[in-house]
Amino acid sequence: MDFTEAYSDTCSTVGLAAREGNVKVLRKLLRKGRSVDVADNRGWMPIHEAAYHNSVECLRMLIHADSSENYIKTKTFEGFCALHLAASQGHWKIVHILLEAGADPNATTSEETTPLFLAVENGHIDVLRLLLRYGANVNGSHSMCGWNALHQATFQENGEIIKLLLKKGADKECQDDFGITPLFVAAQYGKLESLSILISSGANVNCQALDEATPLFIAAQEGHTECVELLLSSGADPDLYCNEDDWQLPIHAAAQMGHTEILELLIPLTNRVCDTGPDKVSPVYSAVFGGHEECLEMLLQHGYSPDAQMCLIFGFSSPMCMAFQKDCEFFGIVNILLKYGAQLNELHLAYCLKYEKFLVFRYFLKKGCPLAPWNHISEFISHAIKAQTTYKEWLPSLLLAGFDPLNLLCSSWIDSVSDDILIFTLEFTNWRTLPPAVEKMISTRASHSSRALQQHIVCWHNITIKPVFHPLLTFVVWKFGPVSNQNTYDLTVLSVSCHFPEVYIITCSMQRF
Repeated sequence: MDFTEAYSDTCSTVGLAAREGNVKVLRKLLRKGRSVDVADNRGWMPIHEAAYHNSVECLRMLIHADSSENYIKTKTFEGFCALHLAASQGHWKIVHILLEAGADPNATTSEETTPLFLAVENGHIDVLRLLLRYGANVNGSHSMCGWNALHQATFQENGEIIKLLLKKGADKECQDDFGITPLFVAAQYGKLESLSILISSGANVNCQALDEATPLFIAAQEGHTECVELLLSSGADPDLYCNEDDWQLPIHAAAQMGHTEILELLIPLTNRVCDTGPDKVSPVYSAVFGGHEECLEMLLQHGYSPDAQMCLIFGFSSPMCMAFQKDCEFFGIVNILLKYGAQLNELHLAYCLKYEKFLVFRYFLKKGCPLAPWNHISEFISHAIKAQTTYKEWLPSLLLAGFDPLNLLCSSWIDSVSDDILIFTLEFTNWRTLPPAVEKMISTRASHSSRALQQHIVCWHNITIKPVFHPLLTFVVWKFGPVSNQNTYDLTVLSVSCHFPEVYIITCSMQRF
């Protein structure tokens, strides 16, 4: 329910007089015995109206009319008493009158907000001093999440109030429900003045929140360069792990978020174990994950490895593999990794298929991705089978690059791919070198497949391949033996590669002999 809007037809005549500060009308109403505790739609009584609108004389008259402690402490539907309302507006005189009349300086609203917090939030330092003089708790929790007055003053970068709170005994290491201290708040929101005051007061620069993040980490993440510089010069530890798995450091945050100036500050100060440890994560991964080419190149220039250790936490074997989750069709991140010596392998081709990066697939082949030996052939075949509907985008390029099709002819490939793909694969296969077990699997597949595949199998059983290779032209002479009592043919096939794997021009001449 919304209690912020006041409905004029719900406010009593006494309340209206108090709101307007009309002492003459209010006196007449009180003499007639009108009630002082009638609430409007928000639960506001005349005392709340007088306190909020700074109607000093009206407030005195209302307190005189009902001086009971209960009336002074009466709350609105949102839990605000008159003291909350006066403190939020900075009405020093009203606050003083209420405190003298017995108002509780530590009263809380339904959201556990105190008058002191409201005074700080609205920058009313004189009211703050008055509340402290009357016993307001400087270290009390002033919001439902445990955020207190010092957190708020730090966030608003009110140096005068911060100093006053510290002078009056505010705990500089106080934490909210998330373990966040005022110094952490200053680092997170880039409040340099607040940060400087808190550091000067002796606040811990290496404090950690419940999730183990540090002020240096959060400042690096948010890009607050001056705060990072101040923290480092004040003893903040760049090698203090900032997560439960003990791998995340401020350098990772800077790299992932693209803050190059901060990254440049952190690189020479950060222990390189993060780039080599088996249970660590290189910041190279963070730069790739964030898609920040400048940060990536900066790390590689300073000696971080483009082939960093396996990132088991995120399930990637190398930074290159992680790059595929990004839009790398323009090869920015890929080219930087290759420029600094990243080694290509079959897993990179597999990830090209997984993320349908076919331009990158052909680019890797052009860059000389090794086609043998492959230690992860099963993973490649798994992704290749899933990408079979787009095989024209990648399979011709792979086979024309010299990949041995025998590596594909395993049971999973033979049993899973379509007839067209299997026929295409077999067209690049020398049947004389087929292992008997593979030939048997192909024959078994053909027995319950299309007539086209069966006919190809029969023909290939009687074929001898004599290839002659040329950079642009490939002549292949196929010698067919007797098939179904038909005559033998000499089939010469001229295939022309136009540097576009999708385009093939086939001319055939057949001569009977």
